Amino acid sequence: MALVPCIAVSTGFVLLTCILAESLRKLVSATVPNGLVKSALLEAIAGAELCGTGFELIIIADNYGWQVYSVYLFLLTIWFGQAWDRGVEGEDAAACPYLHFERAVEKTMSPLEVIVRTVGATIGGIVVFKYIQILWGLEVAETHIGRPHGHAFEKCSADLQVTVVNGAVIEGIATLLCRLTSKYLGDLAPKYASAIDSFVATSLVVAAFDLSGGYYNPVLATGLKMGCRGHTNVEFLVVYWIGASLGALASIYVYPMLKNALGIKAKED
Repeated sequence: MALVPCIAVSTGFVLLTCILAESLRKLVSATVPNGLVKSALLEAIAGAELCGTGFELIIIADNYGWQVYSVYLFLLTIWFGQAWDRGVEGEDAAACPYLHFERAVEKTMSPLEVIVRTVGATIGGIVVFKYIQILWGLEVAETHIGRPHGHAFEKCSADLQVTVVNGAVIEGIATLLCRLTSKYLGDLAPKYASAIDSFVATSLVVAAFDLSGGYYNPVLATGLKMGCRGHTNVEFLVVYWIGASLGALASIYVYPMLKNALGIKAKED
């Protein structure tokens, strides 16, 4: 029998990952001047934090169910929103490529910066598995036994349980809804906006849990499921990169219509 409850170990690993990421963010912010290099590093850290905690959430979901998983995801989503973008110019990160794609379409971010940020976040999301393997390899909890190898590249199983087209549609529509919610909350700026946004996102993830996996983020999907058995690389790209990105880009054109229809006005500072 384990001396420490498995859920406590998973919680500790999640907190450790967040603490390490936050420490690295502070180091980069203090030592690296604003520019593409800094943006790439911050995106890599955010991507690693996103996927690093995501791996542990898989453990939690597998052993304690979607209800417990959703609580952790809800809290982490709020944390990411606060930790990655604190309103300081040149020190933000998203770990979500389609947010940069949106800015490129709106001509508020250069194509080069979009590429740098996207590559940085993706690399961070992929390489963090080495760190996760070390933690799981300690086998502090019974739920981690055998995990370092079972989740290795080409040994994991895909979450896609529907056709590729349906998967892309699910990821696209859900991402569209997430982005519309974020834009709506951004304009109204209600109290507890981050909690509301996180609740909507978490609900949409749980809704697609047994369909596409409910990733709605190309970096997260790449770090956790790229190369897994159950889909080809092309199918993976169609569902998790193209599907989600098209949904996000659609929000650029759908939201103004929704905004006008509802008579929404941005809250003045």
